[in-house]
Parts: sequence; C-alpha cells; structure tokens
Amino acid sequence: MALVWDDDERMLDEAARAFLDANSPPAELRRLRDSRDPEGFSRALWHEMAALGWAGLLVPEPYGGLGFAHTGAGILCEHGGRTLAASPLFATAIVGATLIGHLATDAQKQRLLPALARGELLCALALEERARHDPAAIAMSATPAGDGFRLDGEKHFVLDGHVADLLLVVARRADAASDEDGIEVFALPRATVGLGVERTVMADSRNAATLRCDGVHVAAEARLGLPGQAEAALAHTLDVARICVAAELLGVAAEVFARTVDYLKQRRQFGRVIGEFQALQHRAARLFCDIELTRSAVLRALRAIDAADPRLGALASVAKLQAAETATLAVNEAVQMHGGIGITDDIDIGLFMKRGATLRQLFGDSYFHADRYATLAGY
Repeated sequence: MALVWDDDERMLDEAARAFLDANSPPAELRRLRDSRDPEGFSRALWHEMAALGWAGLLVPEPYGGLGFAHTGAGILCEHGGRTLAASPLFATAIVGATLIGHLATDAQKQRLLPALARGELLCALALEERARHDPAAIAMSATPAGDGFRLDGEKHFVLDGHVADLLLVVARRADAASDEDGIEVFALPRATVGLGVERTVMADSRNAATLRCDGVHVAAEARLGLPGQAEAALAHTLDVARICVAAELLGVAAEVFARTVDYLKQRRQFGRVIGEFQALQHRAARLFCDIELTRSAVLRALRAIDAADPRLGALASVAKLQAAETATLAVNEAVQMHGGIGITDDIDIGLFMKRGATLRQLFGDSYFHADRYATLAGY
C-alpha cells in the first residue's frame, strides 16, 4: 500500500491549499468570532466549496457526488486544520455523508444524498451524552409509540447542530434486550416539534449545540436503515470521523511548525538568530520527525477505509492518538519558542492551540484510543 498521493490527490491538495489560503485564513475565523456571527460560518464560502464538489466528495456518483477516495477527505481536513477554516464540511460532507451512505435505505439515499452533495442539506451527528467520548453510553431512548417512536434524552457537543437542516440522532430502543444492542439512528429535521436545539460555542470557536428531546414523536420512516443495522454503520462512521480529525490535527501541527521555524529564522537574541541555537534545532528536528510519522499514520488509515481493511479500528485509533500527541507537542513548542507573545491573541498560535485542544477530545482523546487499541490487540 503506497503511502504517497496519486496525481488526482496531488491536484486536490494544491487546489484545496490555494482555495483555503485565499478564502478562509485564520483571519476569517477571527472575524466570525469577534463579530459573534450567528451561524459561525460563511454561507457564501460553503456554497463555493459545494461548487468545487467538496460537499459531495464522499457521496457515490449515482447519488450526485464525486465518489472520491477517502484520502481526498483527509486532504481537505488537513488544510482545514492548517487555516482553521470554519465550515460544515466535516459534519456534513464527511460524518453525515458516511453515516447516510452506509446505513440509509436506497429510497432514503435518493432523498438525502443528492441535496447533501449540492451543499443544500447540512447534517449533524447527535451522539455524545457525556463530558467525554463514550459511544457505548447511549441513554437517549427510542420507545415504540403508535406508528413511530418517542425520543427522550439529551445530546451534547453536536457539531454544527444549530445550523444543521437534518440531525442524525443516535438512540437506544427502550425494548432492547441488553445495553449492548438496540442502537438506532433517526434523521430529524431541525424544525421537528418538541426538539430543542441550543447553540454552544467551544473553546476554539467551533460551532456546536445541545439537543433535548422530551417526548418527541417521530414516524417510523425517520429511522435510517433497517433494524439491527445502525451499530455497525455507526462504528464505521466514527472510525472515518476519527481519521479525518487526525488529518485536521496533522494540519494544525504542520502549520504551527512552519510558522515556528519561520520565527526561529527571524528572531534575534544575543546578536544571533535564535534558530542557530542547537537546543532549539534539536527540538525542531524532533517535532519534524513526529509530524512525518503522523502523516504516515494518517495516510495509512485513510487508505484502509477504501481498502475495507479489517484493522480499520486499530489504524483509526493509532492515527488519532499519534495526531493528538503531535499537535499538542507542536502548539506547546510553538508557544515556548515564540516566547511570551506566543500565547497572546495578537498572533495566531493561540488559535491553533485552542483548535488542537478541541480536536484532541473530539471522538476520543489519547487515553480513549490507547485503551481501545490495546483492547483490539487482545490486551
């Protein structure tokens, strides 16, 4: 399995870099943050992304998408991390498209995926119920009621939940035989009667929301797929999401490293450029090696998705763990090497630190994935 990009992937990388540099640099995130933008992203920018085909990157061609390899999603996420781009790309075009594509019936796909691929339908996965990632701890109940279900419970950290047109809500059937089964996913329009959506903003200014269902009645057709299919589809979707978060963390680490090296070449102390000091060179060299190791781990995991590798879960955890540790080291070293100004809001390093800290927790922190990898390895 070649851990290098092919020609199509290289072209996408160049196009994504140029587009995001020009249209969504860190200054755009500052504008959205400081203006307290009610949506937290630019609709005009999202329409441009959709016009480029990014919204339908992972959507199969029969449903109006590009059917591109998952390395393409990783490339877009890496550049999103490099520029701190604010968009529904991850929640809709990666998580939403993957879950719908692997779980929905053909009729549901025909109804949802073409609109998603055109950028007209925004999605959000409502999974988390605790302060930390725990996909097995689903307490939201789906009780059979008449010709549908009644949903009761709360969801937290729903990325782009307040702007999503369609909320993919994970619940457990109240009549499930055990706590390990009975998982279902319901596709709910945001305007569903009784569904409460409260916007929250995370530390890195990323959009999120809290969902509350108090006796929300949904038709049976709102359930994606058939009974018993949701758990496997959700597990696959989470691994795809983890790998793409790892790619975004890679972008954070690479950009912070590039800015730090540039600073080391300019800042003078004791009559010398500080990049000449051997201690700083050693630290930069170690970080460079860690970034390259992370790049290999992320690309290996992305390739595994398309290859239907049975070790996908383990590779996803390796990529997420390695990327989280590398990005944490990169932002910490950037602050140290920039000196006191590194943590101020005057320069962008602090923005990357906040994004890295948020991504580290998203879909499982380092402890979660170290434990998961050990469990999958039989320990």
